[in-house]
Amino acid sequence: MSRRTLTDKLAILSDAAKYDASCASSGGERRDSSDGKGVGSSGGSGICHAYAPDGRCISLLKILMTNFCIYDCAYCVNRVSSKVERARFSVEEVVRLTMEFYRRNYIEGLFLSSGIIRSPDDTMADMVRIAKTLREVENFRGYIHLKTIPDASPELIDEAGKYADRLSINVELPTERALSDLAPEKSATGIRRAMGAVRLKREESREVTHTGKTRARFAPAGQSTQMIVGADGADDRAILGQSANLYANYKLSRVYYSAFSPIPDASRMLPLVKPPLMREHRLYQADWLLRFYGFEVDEVAGKGMLDLDLDPKTAWAIAHREAFPVDINRAPREALLRVPGFGVKTVDRIIDARKRGAVRYEHLVAMGAVLKKAKPFITLPGWAARGLEAADLRARFAPPPEQLSLF
Repeated sequence: MSRRTLTDKLAILSDAAKYDASCASSGGERRDSSDGKGVGSSGGSGICHAYAPDGRCISLLKILMTNFCIYDCAYCVNRVSSKVERARFSVEEVVRLTMEFYRRNYIEGLFLSSGIIRSPDDTMADMVRIAKTLREVENFRGYIHLKTIPDASPELIDEAGKYADRLSINVELPTERALSDLAPEKSATGIRRAMGAVRLKREESREVTHTGKTRARFAPAGQSTQMIVGADGADDRAILGQSANLYANYKLSRVYYSAFSPIPDASRMLPLVKPPLMREHRLYQADWLLRFYGFEVDEVAGKGMLDLDLDPKTAWAIAHREAFPVDINRAPREALLRVPGFGVKTVDRIIDARKRGAVRYEHLVAMGAVLKKAKPFITLPGWAARGLEAADLRARFAPPPEQLSLF
Protein backbone atom coordinates (compact mmCIF):
# COMPACT_ATOMS: atom_id res chain seq x y z
CA MET A 1 0.00 0.00 0.00
CA SER A 2 1.34 3.42 -0.96
CA ARG A 3 2.03 5.97 1.72
CA ARG A 4 -1.03 8.15 2.32
CA THR A 5 -0.82 11.91 2.03
CA LEU A 6 -2.32 14.20 4.65
CA THR A 7 -5.10 15.02 2.19
CA ASP A 8 -5.88 11.31 1.73
CA LYS A 9 -6.08 10.82 5.49
CA LEU A 10 -8.29 13.84 5.89
CA ALA A 11 -10.73 12.53 3.29
CA ILE A 12 -10.96 9.13 5.01
CA LEU A 13 -11.07 10.27 8.62
CA SER A 14 -13.42 13.22 8.19
CA ASP A 15 -15.85 10.92 6.38
CA ALA A 16 -15.51 8.33 9.15
CA ALA A 17 -16.39 10.99 11.76
CA LYS A 18 -19.78 11.74 10.20
CA TYR A 19 -21.41 8.92 12.17
CA ASP A 20 -20.80 10.70 15.47
CA ALA A 21 -23.60 13.17 16.19
CA SER A 22 -22.51 14.19 19.69
CA CYS A 23 -20.60 17.30 18.75
CA ALA A 24 -21.64 20.78 19.77
CA SER A 25 -19.90 23.90 20.91
CA SER A 26 -22.79 25.61 22.65
CA GLY A 27 -21.81 26.55 26.16
CA GLY A 28 -18.11 27.04 25.48
CA GLU A 29 -16.50 30.05 27.04
CA ARG A 30 -14.22 32.49 25.30
CA ARG A 31 -10.68 31.95 26.58
CA ASP A 32 -8.70 34.99 27.63
CA SER A 33 -6.52 36.36 24.86
CA SER A 34 -5.63 39.61 26.58
CA ASP A 35 -1.94 38.80 26.23
CA GLY A 36 -2.30 39.07 22.45
CA LYS A 37 -0.84 35.61 21.89
CA GLY A 38 -4.04 33.57 21.70
CA VAL A 39 -5.25 32.11 18.42
CA GLY A 40 -8.89 31.37 17.67
CA SER A 41 -12.11 31.83 19.59
CA SER A 42 -14.97 29.65 20.69
CA GLY A 43 -17.48 32.46 20.41
CA GLY A 44 -20.46 31.71 18.17
CA SER A 45 -19.46 28.14 17.41
CA GLY A 46 -22.04 25.39 16.95
CA ILE A 47 -22.56 21.77 16.05
CA CYS A 48 -20.15 21.58 13.11
CA HIS A 49 -21.78 24.66 11.62
CA ALA A 50 -23.10 27.85 13.17
CA TYR A 51 -23.67 31.41 12.03
CA ALA A 52 -22.04 34.53 13.43
CA PRO A 53 -24.04 37.79 13.78
CA ASP A 54 -22.71 38.89 10.38
CA GLY A 55 -24.06 35.71 8.75
CA ARG A 56 -20.64 34.08 8.35
CA CYS A 57 -20.63 30.30 8.65
CA ILE A 58 -18.40 29.00 11.45
CA SER A 59 -17.35 25.36 11.53
CA LEU A 60 -15.58 22.76 13.61
CA LEU A 61 -12.99 20.44 12.16
CA LYS A 62 -14.62 17.08 12.88
CA ILE A 63 -12.31 14.11 12.41
CA LEU A 64 -11.23 10.78 13.80
CA MET A 65 -7.64 10.46 14.93
CA THR A 66 -7.81 6.99 13.36
CA ASN A 67 -10.44 4.58 12.13
CA PHE A 68 -8.32 1.58 13.08
CA CYS A 69 -9.97 -0.11 16.07
CA ILE A 70 -9.32 -3.17 18.19
CA TYR A 71 -13.02 -3.45 19.12
CA ASP A 72 -15.62 -5.30 17.05
CA CYS A 73 -18.87 -3.41 17.75
CA ALA A 74 -21.43 -4.85 15.33
CA TYR A 75 -23.01 -1.47 14.48
CA CYS A 76 -19.74 0.36 13.78
CA VAL A 77 -18.36 0.70 10.27
CA ASN A 78 -14.85 1.00 11.74
CA ARG A 79 -14.97 -2.24 13.76
CA VAL A 80 -11.88 -4.45 13.59
CA SER A 81 -13.58 -6.94 11.25
CA SER A 82 -14.71 -4.25 8.80
CA LYS A 83 -13.07 -3.99 5.38
CA VAL A 84 -13.14 -0.21 5.21
CA GLU A 85 -10.15 1.81 4.06
CA ARG A 86 -8.01 2.70 7.08
CA ALA A 87 -5.93 5.70 7.99
CA ARG A 88 -4.31 7.27 11.03
CA PHE A 89 -3.21 10.78 11.92
CA SER A 90 -0.19 11.45 14.08
CA VAL A 91 -0.52 13.92 16.95
CA GLU A 92 1.48 16.45 14.99
CA GLU A 93 -0.71 16.07 11.90
CA VAL A 94 -3.92 16.81 13.80
CA VAL A 95 -2.35 19.88 15.39
CA ARG A 96 -1.09 21.05 12.03
CA LEU A 97 -4.46 20.53 10.32
CA THR A 98 -6.34 22.34 13.06
CA MET A 99 -4.06 25.37 12.97
CA GLU A 100 -3.91 25.53 9.17
CA PHE A 101 -7.70 25.29 8.87
CA TYR A 102 -8.09 27.99 11.50
CA ARG A 103 -5.61 30.34 9.86
CA ARG A 104 -7.52 29.95 6.60
CA ASN A 105 -10.67 30.91 8.48
CA TYR A 106 -12.30 27.53 7.74
CA ILE A 107 -12.92 26.60 11.38
CA GLU A 108 -13.14 27.95 14.92
CA GLY A 109 -12.59 24.66 16.72
CA LEU A 110 -11.95 20.93 16.74
CA PHE A 111 -14.10 17.87 17.39
CA LEU A 112 -11.83 14.86 17.82
CA SER A 113 -12.84 11.23 18.18
CA SER A 114 -10.97 8.02 17.48
CA GLY A 115 -11.04 4.28 17.09
CA ILE A 116 -9.24 2.37 19.85
CA ILE A 117 -5.63 1.68 18.90
CA ARG A 118 -3.34 -0.55 20.98
CA SER A 119 -5.29 0.23 24.18
CA PRO A 120 -7.75 2.77 25.60
CA ASP A 121 -4.92 4.50 27.51
CA ASP A 122 -2.66 4.77 24.45
CA THR A 123 -5.50 6.26 22.40
CA MET A 124 -6.60 8.71 25.09
CA ALA A 125 -3.00 9.77 25.76
CA ASP A 126 -2.55 10.77 22.10
CA MET A 127 -5.82 12.73 22.11
CA VAL A 128 -4.76 14.57 25.26
CA ARG A 129 -1.40 15.37 23.68
CA ILE A 130 -3.20 16.94 20.74
CA ALA A 131 -5.33 19.16 22.95
CA LYS A 132 -2.41 20.07 25.19
CA THR A 133 -0.19 20.97 22.23
CA LEU A 134 -2.91 23.16 20.74
CA ARG A 135 -3.40 25.01 24.01
CA GLU A 136 0.13 25.30 25.34
CA VAL A 137 2.31 25.32 22.22
CA GLU A 138 0.06 26.85 19.56
CA ASN A 139 -1.83 29.10 22.03
CA PHE A 140 -5.08 27.98 20.42
CA ARG A 141 -8.11 29.58 22.12
CA GLY A 142 -10.78 28.00 19.97
CA TYR A 143 -13.27 25.34 20.96
CA ILE A 144 -12.11 21.75 21.57
CA HIS A 145 -14.43 18.79 22.01
CA LEU A 146 -12.81 15.43 22.83
CA LYS A 147 -14.56 12.09 22.62
CA THR A 148 -13.16 10.32 25.64
CA ILE A 149 -12.46 6.61 25.97
CA PRO A 150 -14.45 5.15 28.92
CA ASP A 151 -11.81 2.54 29.83
CA ALA A 152 -8.96 5.06 29.86
CA SER A 153 -7.35 5.86 33.21
CA PRO A 154 -9.00 8.54 35.38
CA GLU A 155 -5.76 10.56 35.24
CA LEU A 156 -6.04 10.85 31.45
CA ILE A 157 -9.71 11.88 31.64
CA ASP A 158 -8.75 14.49 34.25
CA GLU A 159 -6.07 15.88 31.96
CA ALA A 160 -8.43 15.90 28.97
CA GLY A 161 -10.87 18.08 30.88
CA LYS A 162 -8.18 20.69 31.51
CA TYR A 163 -7.73 21.37 27.80
CA ALA A 164 -11.11 20.52 26.25
CA ASP A 165 -14.22 22.69 26.41
CA ARG A 166 -16.47 19.65 26.22
CA LEU A 167 -16.01 15.93 26.80
CA SER A 168 -18.35 13.25 25.51
CA ILE A 169 -18.69 9.56 26.27
CA ASN A 170 -21.12 7.63 24.09
CA VAL A 171 -23.55 5.24 25.77
CA GLU A 172 -24.01 3.90 22.22
CA LEU A 173 -27.29 1.99 22.75
CA PRO A 174 -30.41 2.52 24.90
CA THR A 175 -30.17 -0.69 26.94
CA GLU A 176 -27.42 -2.66 28.64
CA ARG A 177 -28.65 -5.83 26.92
CA ALA A 178 -28.22 -4.29 23.48
CA LEU A 179 -24.74 -3.03 24.36
CA SER A 180 -23.76 -6.48 25.62
CA ASP A 181 -25.06 -8.16 22.45
CA LEU A 182 -23.72 -5.69 19.87
CA ALA A 183 -20.60 -4.31 21.58
CA PRO A 184 -19.36 -7.05 23.95
CA GLU A 185 -16.01 -5.33 24.60
CA LYS A 186 -17.78 -2.28 26.02
CA SER A 187 -19.24 -2.06 29.52
CA ALA A 188 -22.32 -0.04 30.45
CA THR A 189 -20.99 0.10 34.00
CA GLY A 190 -17.64 1.44 32.80
CA ILE A 191 -19.33 4.08 30.66
CA ARG A 192 -21.44 5.30 33.57
CA ARG A 193 -18.45 5.27 35.90
CA ALA A 194 -16.57 7.53 33.47
CA MET A 195 -19.58 9.86 33.15
CA GLY A 196 -19.86 10.07 36.90
CA ALA A 197 -16.18 10.94 37.22
CA VAL A 198 -16.54 13.77 34.69
CA ARG A 199 -19.57 15.13 36.55
CA LEU A 200 -17.68 15.12 39.86
CA LYS A 201 -14.64 16.87 38.33
CA ARG A 202 -16.86 19.54 36.80
CA GLU A 203 -18.58 20.14 40.13
CA GLU A 204 -15.24 20.35 41.91
CA SER A 205 -13.95 22.87 39.37
CA ARG A 206 -16.81 25.23 40.22
CA GLU A 207 -16.04 25.21 43.92
CA VAL A 208 -13.92 27.87 45.60
CA THR A 209 -10.87 26.72 47.57
CA HIS A 210 -10.47 27.45 51.29
CA THR A 211 -8.21 30.35 50.29
CA GLY A 212 -10.96 31.88 48.17
CA LYS A 213 -9.42 31.02 44.80
CA THR A 214 -11.33 29.39 41.97
CA ARG A 215 -10.16 25.97 40.90
CA ALA A 216 -8.75 25.07 37.50
CA ARG A 217 -11.42 24.92 34.78
CA PHE A 218 -12.66 21.49 33.72
CA ALA A 219 -14.72 20.90 30.56
CA PRO A 220 -16.73 24.13 31.06
CA ALA A 221 -19.15 23.29 28.22
CA GLY A 222 -20.10 20.05 29.96
CA GLN A 223 -20.36 16.52 28.68
CA SER A 224 -22.62 14.94 26.09
CA THR A 225 -23.40 11.49 24.77
CA GLN A 226 -24.93 9.73 21.78
CA MET A 227 -27.42 6.91 21.35
CA ILE A 228 -27.91 4.96 18.14
CA VAL A 229 -31.58 4.72 17.23
CA GLY A 230 -32.96 1.65 15.48
CA ALA A 231 -30.00 -0.72 15.77
CA ASP A 232 -31.83 -2.71 18.44
CA GLY A 233 -35.44 -3.26 19.42
CA ALA A 234 -35.68 -0.45 21.99
CA ASP A 235 -38.75 1.74 21.54
CA ASP A 236 -38.84 5.51 21.92
CA ARG A 237 -40.08 5.28 25.49
CA ALA A 238 -37.00 3.24 26.46
CA ILE A 239 -34.69 5.65 24.63
CA LEU A 240 -36.18 8.74 26.28
CA GLY A 241 -36.21 7.00 29.65
CA GLN A 242 -32.48 6.39 29.30
CA SER A 243 -31.98 10.03 28.34
CA ALA A 244 -33.96 11.27 31.34
CA ASN A 245 -31.83 9.09 33.60
CA LEU A 246 -28.61 10.43 32.09
CA TYR A 247 -29.69 14.06 32.43
CA ALA A 248 -30.72 13.53 36.05
CA ASN A 249 -27.76 11.46 37.24
CA TYR A 250 -24.85 12.84 35.22
CA LYS A 251 -26.00 16.41 34.45
CA LEU A 252 -25.33 15.98 30.73
CA SER A 253 -25.47 19.02 28.49
CA ARG A 254 -26.98 17.06 25.62
CA VAL A 255 -28.02 13.61 24.51
CA TYR A 256 -27.70 13.17 20.76
CA TYR A 257 -29.70 10.68 18.72
CA SER A 258 -28.26 9.08 15.60
CA ALA A 259 -30.45 6.99 13.32
CA PHE A 260 -28.81 3.63 12.60
CA SER A 261 -27.44 3.34 9.09
CA PRO A 262 -26.84 -0.12 7.59
CA ILE A 263 -23.14 -0.85 7.08
CA PRO A 264 -21.20 -3.21 4.79
CA ASP A 265 -20.82 -6.84 5.94
CA ALA A 266 -23.24 -6.20 8.78
CA SER A 267 -24.01 -8.70 11.52
CA ARG A 268 -27.26 -10.64 11.21
CA MET A 269 -28.23 -9.17 14.58
CA LEU A 270 -28.67 -5.78 12.92
CA PRO A 271 -31.76 -4.65 10.95
CA LEU A 272 -31.53 -4.61 7.17
CA VAL A 273 -33.09 -1.17 6.82
CA LYS A 274 -32.51 2.09 8.62
CA PRO A 275 -35.24 3.73 10.70
CA PRO A 276 -36.99 6.77 9.23
CA LEU A 277 -35.03 9.95 9.85
CA MET A 278 -38.26 11.48 11.14
CA ARG A 279 -37.97 9.16 14.14
CA GLU A 280 -34.63 10.72 15.01
CA HIS A 281 -36.15 14.19 14.66
CA ARG A 282 -39.14 13.34 16.84
CA LEU A 283 -36.77 12.10 19.55
CA TYR A 284 -34.96 15.45 19.51
CA GLN A 285 -38.31 17.26 19.82
CA ALA A 286 -39.37 15.02 22.72
CA ASP A 287 -35.97 15.47 24.38
CA TRP A 288 -36.54 19.24 24.21
CA LEU A 289 -39.92 18.84 25.89
CA LEU A 290 -38.38 16.83 28.73
CA ARG A 291 -35.60 19.34 29.32
CA PHE A 292 -37.34 22.69 28.92
CA TYR A 293 -41.13 22.24 28.92
CA GLY A 294 -41.86 20.17 32.02
CA PHE A 295 -43.05 17.01 30.26
CA GLU A 296 -42.43 13.50 31.60
CA VAL A 297 -41.37 10.51 29.49
CA ASP A 298 -44.73 8.75 29.84
CA GLU A 299 -46.55 11.86 28.67
CA VAL A 300 -44.72 12.10 25.36
CA ALA A 301 -44.01 8.41 24.70
CA GLY A 302 -46.53 6.54 26.85
CA LYS A 303 -47.52 4.30 23.94
CA GLY A 304 -43.94 3.25 23.29
CA MET A 305 -43.32 4.98 19.98
CA LEU A 306 -43.60 8.65 19.08
CA ASP A 307 -46.08 9.70 16.43
CA LEU A 308 -44.17 10.25 13.20
CA ASP A 309 -46.93 12.39 11.70
CA LEU A 310 -47.21 14.87 14.55
CA ASP A 311 -44.63 16.62 16.70
CA PRO A 312 -44.87 15.28 20.29
CA LYS A 313 -46.28 18.47 21.82
CA THR A 314 -49.10 18.67 19.26
CA ALA A 315 -49.76 14.93 19.65
CA TRP A 316 -50.06 15.39 23.43
CA ALA A 317 -52.35 18.39 23.06
CA ILE A 318 -54.71 16.54 20.70
CA ALA A 319 -54.81 13.57 23.09
CA HIS A 320 -55.56 15.86 26.07
CA ARG A 321 -58.20 18.21 24.72
CA GLU A 322 -59.57 18.59 28.25
CA ALA A 323 -56.53 20.78 29.05
CA PHE A 324 -57.53 23.31 26.39
CA PRO A 325 -58.27 26.01 25.45
CA VAL A 326 -55.71 27.83 27.59
CA ASP A 327 -56.59 31.37 28.65
CA ILE A 328 -53.50 33.33 27.68
CA ASN A 329 -54.10 36.03 30.28
CA ARG A 330 -54.80 33.72 33.22
CA ALA A 331 -52.97 30.43 32.69
CA PRO A 332 -49.81 29.64 34.68
CA ARG A 333 -46.49 29.31 32.91
CA GLU A 334 -46.66 25.50 33.05
CA ALA A 335 -49.91 25.47 31.05
CA LEU A 336 -48.64 27.98 28.50
CA LEU A 337 -45.56 25.84 27.85
CA ARG A 338 -47.86 23.02 26.72
CA VAL A 339 -49.52 25.04 23.99
CA PRO A 340 -48.36 23.92 20.52
CA GLY A 341 -46.58 26.73 18.73
CA PHE A 342 -45.34 28.38 21.94
CA GLY A 343 -41.63 28.26 22.67
CA VAL A 344 -39.99 29.08 25.99
CA LYS A 345 -39.13 32.63 24.88
CA THR A 346 -42.68 33.24 23.68
CA VAL A 347 -44.09 32.10 27.01
CA ASP A 348 -41.68 34.32 28.93
CA ARG A 349 -42.72 37.28 26.77
CA ILE A 350 -46.39 36.56 27.46
CA ILE A 351 -45.79 36.41 31.23
CA ASP A 352 -43.86 39.69 31.09
CA ALA A 353 -46.47 41.42 28.90
CA ARG A 354 -49.34 40.40 31.23
CA LYS A 355 -47.82 42.61 33.94
CA ARG A 356 -48.60 45.64 31.78
CA GLY A 357 -52.08 44.71 30.61
CA ALA A 358 -54.13 42.19 28.69
CA VAL A 359 -52.38 40.25 25.93
CA ARG A 360 -54.37 40.29 22.69
CA TYR A 361 -54.23 38.08 19.62
CA GLU A 362 -52.26 40.60 17.61
CA HIS A 363 -49.63 40.78 20.36
CA LEU A 364 -48.82 37.07 19.99
CA VAL A 365 -47.68 37.61 16.44
CA ALA A 366 -45.01 40.06 17.58
CA MET A 367 -43.97 37.69 20.36
CA GLY A 368 -43.00 34.96 17.91
CA ALA A 369 -45.84 32.51 18.54
CA VAL A 370 -46.54 30.01 15.75
CA LEU A 371 -50.23 30.81 15.59
CA LYS A 372 -50.98 28.30 12.86
CA LYS A 373 -50.42 25.66 15.55
CA ALA A 374 -51.56 27.59 18.60
CA LYS A 375 -54.95 28.93 17.47
CA PRO A 376 -57.07 25.84 18.27
CA PHE A 377 -55.62 25.65 21.79
CA ILE A 378 -55.89 29.22 23.13
CA THR A 379 -58.40 31.88 24.04
CA LEU A 380 -57.75 35.62 24.55
CA PRO A 381 -59.20 38.99 23.52
CA GLY A 382 -59.55 38.91 19.76
CA TRP A 383 -59.67 35.12 19.49
CA ALA A 384 -61.81 32.25 20.76
CA ALA A 385 -60.66 28.68 20.18
CA ARG A 386 -62.87 26.39 18.15
CA GLY A 387 -62.54 23.09 16.36
CA LEU A 388 -60.97 21.07 19.17
CA GLU A 389 -62.22 17.75 17.77
CA ALA A 390 -59.32 15.29 17.61
CA ALA A 391 -60.01 14.10 14.05
CA ASP A 392 -60.16 17.65 12.71
CA LEU A 393 -56.98 18.66 14.52
CA ARG A 394 -55.08 15.62 13.33
CA ALA A 395 -56.13 16.24 9.76
CA ARG A 396 -54.97 19.82 10.09
CA PHE A 397 -51.54 19.13 11.58
CA ALA A 398 -50.58 15.64 10.39
CA PRO A 399 -49.45 16.58 6.84
CA PRO A 400 -45.66 16.98 6.58
CA PRO A 401 -44.68 20.45 7.87
CA GLU A 402 -42.97 22.91 5.61
CA GLN A 403 -40.01 22.97 7.99
CA LEU A 404 -38.92 21.05 11.05
CA SER A 405 -39.53 22.75 14.37
CA LEU A 406 -38.47 21.99 17.94
CA PHE A 407 -41.88 23.16 19.14
